[in-house]
Amino acid sequence: MAKQDWKPGNMVYPLPTVMVSVRDLKGNDNIITVAWTGTICTNPPMAYISVRPERHSYEMIKESGSFVINLTTRDLVWATDYCGVTSGRDVDKFEKCHLTKEEASQINAPMIKESPVNIECKVRKIEKLGSHHMFIADVVAVHADESYMDETGRFMLEKANPIAYSHGKYYDLGRQLGTFGYSIKKNKKKKC
Repeated sequence: MAKQDWKPGNMVYPLPTVMVSVRDLKGNDNIITVAWTGTICTNPPMAYISVRPERHSYEMIKESGSFVINLTTRDLVWATDYCGVTSGRDVDKFEKCHLTKEEASQINAPMIKESPVNIECKVRKIEKLGSHHMFIADVVAVHADESYMDETGRFMLEKANPIAYSHGKYYDLGRQLGTFGYSIKKNKKKKC
């Protein structure tokens, strides 16, 4: 198999695509779609989002010091795209996308009710890295939709039909291929 040599770039795909909700100090709410996001640390729980400084939500997050990461689903794919390609300077994205605001419990920001998981974050540090600035944040609360719990209390995000983003396209996440540690469980053939 031949491989092409490309210039340096970000090729870690697919990515989670999330809608980040924020409220500025004047009480104005907005949603920005972010694909540069992820986990930093388990203990203490920390996450990050990277945002271009010219985006409308950038100053809102910087001033308020908080935001909510709202996971996205197949049912939210249109809103996810819309919130990434329009500016909150010009339109109320909650209204346009028919999304319901819920108040966060630990920060002053709205959550998106239709999202299966809402992650409340307080900004710890802003790293100015180039085209994007990284908001490093402490996770201060997590809200999970009870309709995705099984009879044992296990959260089943796969039933919400989460989506991912890769090279300008949105994708359903497919079928389960294995579980953590399945490669070393007894009675399994080694596939490496």
